[in-house]
Amino acid sequence: MLIALMSDIHGNLEAFSACLADAEIVAPDARIVVLGDFVGYGADPNAVTRLAMTRAAISVRGNHDEAATGDLTGMTADAAAAIAWTRSTLAPDVREWLSKLPLEVEEEDRLYVHAEASRPTAWRYVMDADAARRSIEAAEARLTFTGHTHVPVLFGLTATEKITRFRPVTDVPVPMPRPRRWLAGVGSVGQPRDGSPAACYAIFDTERAELTFRRVAYDIATAAAKIRAAGLPDRLASRLSNGH
Repeated sequence: MLIALMSDIHGNLEAFSACLADAEIVAPDARIVVLGDFVGYGADPNAVTRLAMTRAAISVRGNHDEAATGDLTGMTADAAAAIAWTRSTLAPDVREWLSKLPLEVEEEDRLYVHAEASRPTAWRYVMDADAARRSIEAAEARLTFTGHTHVPVLFGLTATEKITRFRPVTDVPVPMPRPRRWLAGVGSVGQPRDGSPAACYAIFDTERAELTFRRVAYDIATAAAKIRAAGLPDRLASRLSNGH
């Protein structure tokens, strides 16, 4: 079975549509799993969420989804402005669906969660080996898939408790064999922050136990123009073109 893992779409319909189209070509039978943050930053929260409602087999809640439907605070000024706008824009059916998303889903030997798994509601980032170890050890599953950082990353924990960080290379399958346990951050569809503006997602092959990261070009100009037309902070539009 193939699983297309997507995260941090952030209301970017152009990027999400491009990734779904890419997955249909390279992995036409793949199940879609979305690891949270459907909304925030971008100008199409309703369209993105409704598309996920029809296409995703599994979806979990991100911190921006939580903020848009609840009272989560502590965001940057730009993020808070986008959330305020998103709250005013969400359709009732979209708001209800987002509010009912689970924080995590376990499936066979896989855990799907937006942020660091030891305490999902703390929304901690997995950026280094210590955070990766904490997240891996908190999970019962052998494989943990996360988003939140907007950066593709991969950590492996050996049977001797040694943790290693791997640098993913686009389109190069990475074996994730037993007995090692793994954590993969699948990057961001709608707002990459690793220096590449191309949308990022990953495909996991359950039979081969291999993970392949994908980068997909999309219509950045249109996505940015929509952000500006909505009156959202200009930085949310300009950063799309440089991947930061």
